[in-house]
Formats: sequence, C-alpha cells, structure tokens
Amino acid sequence: MSDRVALTPVRIAGLELPNRVAVAPMSRVSTSGDGVPTARMAQYYARYAHGGFGLVITEGTYTDQRYSQAYPNQPAIVSAAQIEGWRRVVRAVHEARGRIVLQLMHAGALSQHNRHRTDTIAPSAVPPAGTKMSAYGGEGPYRTPRAATRSELAEAVEGFARSAAAARVAGFDGVEVHGANGYLVDQFLTTYTNVRDDEYGGDPHRRVRFATEVVGAVREAVGADFPVGIRLSQSKVNDVGYRWPGGAREAEVIFRAVAEAGVDYLHLASEGQDWADSATLDDGSTVTRLARKTTGLPVIANGGMHALGRARSILAGGEADLVALGRGALANPDWPLRLAAGRDPRPFEPEILRPDVTLASQDAWEAAPRP
Repeated sequence: MSDRVALTPVRIAGLELPNRVAVAPMSRVSTSGDGVPTARMAQYYARYAHGGFGLVITEGTYTDQRYSQAYPNQPAIVSAAQIEGWRRVVRAVHEARGRIVLQLMHAGALSQHNRHRTDTIAPSAVPPAGTKMSAYGGEGPYRTPRAATRSELAEAVEGFARSAAAARVAGFDGVEVHGANGYLVDQFLTTYTNVRDDEYGGDPHRRVRFATEVVGAVREAVGADFPVGIRLSQSKVNDVGYRWPGGAREAEVIFRAVAEAGVDYLHLASEGQDWADSATLDDGSTVTRLARKTTGLPVIANGGMHALGRARSILAGGEADLVALGRGALANPDWPLRLAAGRDPRPFEPEILRPDVTLASQDAWEAAPRP
C-alpha cells in the first residue's frame, strides 16, 4: 500500500480529521512561569496545522494548584488567564484549519518544580526511580512522595474534570488524559510505585481504578459529545525498561477498563523509544493491535513514526488508526505536506529540543509562503 495511507481521513468520536498524522504531546516549558500560554506558543502550535497535521496534541498541562505541576514554565489550565491563553492558541490552530486536543497531566511523584508547594503525592511513599531531568530544570533525585489520601485523590480527579471543562470552554476539539510515562495516573498502574492495600492497589483491576475515576469524571464534565482520549505507556521517563508484568492479560484489563469508563481513543506511547522495541507483548501481540481488538476504539501509535515505511506498515497492517510524531514533527512541522508532495523529511537535530531554538525558528516559518 502507498505511503499515502497516512493521508486518508479518519474519525475520532465526532471529530473528523483530514488525515491520520498527529503531533505527539511534547513538553516545551515555554510559559513565563505563571502557567499562561504565550503568543509564541500559539505560533508554535499553529505551524503544525499550517503544515498539514490532521491533529495536534498539546504538551502536558497541569490541572490544579496543589500537586499537579511537573516543571518550571509548564502551562496550566486552572486560572482565567491560563484559560484565555489557551483560547488564543486554539484560535490560531483553528484559523489554520487544524484540530487541537489538550493533554491533561498530573505529575504526582515526578514533580521537579511546583510553584505552589514543595511536597509531592503518589499512590505510595516510594522514592521514584532515576533522577530529575536537567532538560526541564531538574537536578538530583526526586523527592520521596507522601501516599495520597482518599480526599487528595478525589481532589486530583476533580482537577482533571475542571480542567477538561475549561478546555471545552477554551474551544479545544477534545482532551487527552495523560496516563503514561510515569506520571500520577501511570504511577497507579505500576506495581513498584503502587503498593497500596486499599481499593487502588493490588491486581490490575484495582490499580486501574484511579485511571477510570479520572476518565469518568472528565467524561461527565465535558459531556457525551466531546472527544476524550487517554495516553498510556509501559515505559516511563525515569524507567524506560519497565513493562507491565502481566503482559497481554494486564494490558487487556487496562484497555477494557478505560474504554468502559468513557474514552473515545487510546494513544499508546513509547517514551522516546522505537515502537518496535516497546510495543511487543509477551504473547507476541502488540499493545496497539491489542488495544484496537479489545476496545474497538481508534488507536494512536507513537515511536519512530516519522519514518515513512514504519508509518505505512503500522497503518496498513492494522496496528493503529493514526500515528503520532514527536521529534519528526519538530524537524518537519510540514511532514504531511512533504509526504503529499513526495519530498523527503528533514533530519532531526538534537538542538531543536530546546524551546528557545524552536521558537527562534518560527519567525522564518511564519514568513514562509503557505500552500
């Protein structure tokens, strides 16, 4: 099948997308420290819509003023100013005929900076693996978190719900719950960070409970007609080798539970790894194919999808319904247009991961002629 399978339309709930290529969520830490999205952020996201991406998924956006913030300069959607800032971003993307989904994120134990407090919460009082990420202003080991109380968990769930409702007010086309990469929702799914002996800990059916409560609250807040997704992963920013110990059986429990809670799509992430290295389960199936089979919902695959052969084989082979590009999108904000024109993508340069470099390149991008 032609590489152009990626350019065929697809539907997520009531959202019609012109193609199957999405911009993956990437932390850009580009606010001024107040959590308010900036004009340059609006330009940054709009350029992907100008470049032909069918869907843009924002960076992880924190959801409350207590424990959810992960990084300095991370955007939020809590205050009126933050909501208005995101409204400007959405307007810029829509003016470029794009569609944009807001990713909702709670850092939990992996908080490197929180302007509201210094302590952290998690499922259990377990020190996180690894060390903080210097690219996001961190240094040294993570703090040992407190085991969250039931009331604190309820507050976190409510933060997701309020932020989802605010995203709809701001004009977003949908929301995505960040349940991947080692942050709070994923901490509940992970055996060694969740050693609780209550209804939130133990077997996979109980460990997925927090995720389903978040999804259910988000669904109730936005209504039945607003797309809601969830991003899941086995690996983490601080533990790339972790895999669900129950393999395909555990994955099936997780996928079925979040689907029944009300998501419209699943986004399976690879956390900086190639899809082939992280997607295969113990029975030889892949997380993306299993998610499609288990839920019947659209699935987004992530991990090395900027390679044309990989994207084609994933989509044409029934592994996923969409592909999400991270570093490939940074290097090629016009990747879908290049594919349509038969042009090779630009190579990725590591320096572009720096937000200041990305933003500085936008002046030239904005001045470029539009197709």
